[in-house]
Parts: sequence; structure tokens; C-alpha cells
Amino acid sequence: MIDKAVILAGGLGTRISEETGLRPKPMIEIGGKPIIWHIMKIYAAHNINDFIVCAGYRGYVIKEYFSNYALHNSDITFDCRNSRVEVHRAAAEPWRITVVDTGEETMTGGRLARIRDYLGDDDFCMTYGDGVADIDIAALIGFHRNHGGQATVTRVLPPGRFGALELEGDRVTGFREKPRDGGAWINGGFFVLSPKVLDRISGDATVWEQEPLEGLASDGQLHAYAHYGFWQPMDTLRDKRQLEDMWNGGRAPWKAW
Repeated sequence: MIDKAVILAGGLGTRISEETGLRPKPMIEIGGKPIIWHIMKIYAAHNINDFIVCAGYRGYVIKEYFSNYALHNSDITFDCRNSRVEVHRAAAEPWRITVVDTGEETMTGGRLARIRDYLGDDDFCMTYGDGVADIDIAALIGFHRNHGGQATVTRVLPPGRFGALELEGDRVTGFREKPRDGGAWINGGFFVLSPKVLDRISGDATVWEQEPLEGLASDGQLHAYAHYGFWQPMDTLRDKRQLEDMWNGGRAPWKAW
């Protein structure tokens, strides 16, 4: 049974430095909630509620957020005279969250290797802490089980950055807003992995997307699940604002809960 999801949450987020001076990238908020919360809700909608967060840069911000999560989401009476706190209408999630300090300079593969002791023997989900999708996690897991390999990556068509003109000769007949880029499939995160893949990671300097994934592919152990729906990383401030507009406008495709 696959019941764990690993979230890579330790990078510096240099391409969105306007937001990451005081917090790690997964703690940048979309609609008043950090994007890591949105990712957890995607998994929780498919009954995956056990999370391992690979923290690094300013990882204490992640720890402090979840240590106070129940307080942030409840009505509370502070009785200062009697030094008591009374919680009303608690709205806690049914989540178990393990936040592991995997180092500030550790690469993506090294972060995975550092959480080996928390994984157990079962296959697990893994994704990046900066992207959301309307992905069917149950279908992804089913695909992984059926092919029998050690690893599954979700392949996506990246969103286009610019609108396209529709032309007849030199006459504009219409506009297509942000077509998909070039038809080339890319790594969209949302992996399902066997613990055996950790044997391919040599140390902190290992980049998951290089030697481990390339080795899995050459050995016939890596399969790609096709996701045709919404997928959006939060790489830049522009991406953040776009996701925020979707959420605030009530049209967030990734909201499956």
C-alpha cells in the first residue's frame, strides 16, 4: 500500500528571490496558504496523509508553521489571567508530517537519500514543493503498479508563456491564449518510487534528475505517466501571481478537495 508522499522543500528558490528572502519557496502563499499546503491537499484528496518533507534552506519556517497549524486554523480563547488556552472549533488535517533537515546545500538526490530511514519498505510518492496539478494520484499509483518498474515520473506538456496568433496568410483570424509549448513532454514531478531507487544515489551532491533517473531509464526501470490536464510550477513571481489569481477567482484546477 502506498501511503507516503515525500516533498522536496529545501532549495533556495533563487528565481523567485523576491519571495524567498525570509522563507523557503514551498512556504510562499497562494490564497493565504503556503504552496506546500496545496500540494498536501492534492495528495490528501486521494487518501495519502503521511508526509515526509525534505527541508533545507530556512527549514525552521516549515517546522514552525506546522507546529502551530492547529492554532492557526481554530478559534482560540487566551485566558491570560489564568495562563490557559482554550481551543474552539478545531480544524486540523488528518496529516502526519515528518520534517527532516536534509541540509542547505544538498542536491535533490541527496535529499532523498537522507530520508531513507523514514521510508520503510513500501513504494512511495514524491514531488517537488513548488508545483500543483489536477493530477489523479490514484490513477498514477495504479499505472506504477501495473508496469512493475522501480520508478514512475509524470510527464506533462509545459504551459506556454505567450499567447499565439491564428493567421490566414498575414491576416489575423483570432488568438489562442498560452498554447502548450512545442509538444515536448517534460518531467512534471509527481513520482512514484520504489525504495530501491535510493541505491542509485551516491551522496549529497547527487542530482536526482541526472544519474539516478538516467540510470533508471537506461535499465528500463523508469516509466512515464501521461498527465494531459492542468500543471503549473511556481518558478517566478509571474507564476505566483497567476496561481494566486486562479485561486482568488475560484478557478483553481488543482483544488480537488
